[in-house]
Amino acid sequence: MIDLSAERSELAAQLAHWRAATLAFDDLESFAAEWAWSSLEQYLGMTLRSYLAGVVDRLREAADTLAADVAKAQDEQQLAMLRRRVLAFKQRVLQSETVLDFYGDAVNTRTSPRQAALLTACDLLAAQSMTAALRPLGHAAPPVLTYVDKGAGASVLRAGLRLWDAGAPSPVAAIKVVRHSLLLPTSLLHESGHQVAHITGWTAELGQALTAELGATGPASAWTEWVSEVAADVFAFAHIGYAAVAGLQQVISGGSAAVFRYPVGDPHPIPYLRILFGTTLCRTTYGAGPWDDLTATWVRNYPLDHAPDAVREVVEASMPLLPRLAELCLLAPQRAFGGRSLVALVDPTTVRPEALTALEFEVQQGKDRSVHWSWLECVRLLALAGWRVATTPRRAQDYAAKHEDWMLRIGGSARQSA
Repeated sequence: MIDLSAERSELAAQLAHWRAATLAFDDLESFAAEWAWSSLEQYLGMTLRSYLAGVVDRLREAADTLAADVAKAQDEQQLAMLRRRVLAFKQRVLQSETVLDFYGDAVNTRTSPRQAALLTACDLLAAQSMTAALRPLGHAAPPVLTYVDKGAGASVLRAGLRLWDAGAPSPVAAIKVVRHSLLLPTSLLHESGHQVAHITGWTAELGQALTAELGATGPASAWTEWVSEVAADVFAFAHIGYAAVAGLQQVISGGSAAVFRYPVGDPHPIPYLRILFGTTLCRTTYGAGPWDDLTATWVRNYPLDHAPDAVREVVEASMPLLPRLAELCLLAPQRAFGGRSLVALVDPTTVRPEALTALEFEVQQGKDRSVHWSWLECVRLLALAGWRVATTPRRAQDYAAKHEDWMLRIGGSARQSA
């Protein structure tokens, strides 16, 4: 017969160790520098701090309940069950640490006043793009926390998801901005699109529409498997037009192996098709333009006879359907959008070349010296910079530097008023 008192004591000691470990979680400055925390816009900082405090509070409440149950254990069966619960609590502590580390690392990428201002501008760009689509539908856009990381492509950890600790849903959309695109963060709008699609339920509805159009079998039905990325690409296009396509092209271009990549289960369209779908969105909305040159260059640089048979089959089946897919994504009424089309919520013609030329004239007249004006126009200013960089490459550095200046002023002003 086991010594119940000794077993309870040993189990209580294990639990006490892991509860004590949570004491280190109280100091958020141990996860990110105090300066980085203070650089966050006030509402974002308060929301994130409150959420992380809740993670720790729930751990301690669970530990207190478990400690009381350990103290009351009366037999071997109860102790065996409690031992499993203590081990589960240990795992929960480690998972909660992962949550705290993730957000701490994200906040800590605001390593200097300049970096903090750029990322604050990214926060505002993403939030404004979400608000434009969500506010007319009665949805609130979540706070956005952008952070810098390595790599080629951006990503989003959506607000509303339960994270590694399976606790309360995250209250913020955490968007990774890759370093190479920080000064021209067109990919932000793609990641914002994922968040909007999640809130509205657009992805599932668009998937049903694509299935109805393409069928559930056959090479072209691959588009139904790519619907989440298609929706995000279309959302980005609606906000910044050709800049979204040109920015994407810079990220996914490469050798034939990369452009014709088609791994099983990948939610992204075949890169070859993804760019051609983007230029089709442009042609559908704007008519002829520089996207036609991109289409011709893309097709010439990546001959389809270099593609694997499975890729070529999907591409050949898809090409005649691209205009119809563009119309479905842009123009079809959606229940997710209150019976409206995407373009009724976010009008891509506000970033057509003629509109961007007019915007550029306003900049030349000095309107961009107003922080308020720059904030109101920040998404279109991103569209302007992306368009100019793509169509006037000899002056790309000048346009990127100009956009950096806008971002620094917008982000710096937001931080000062926080």
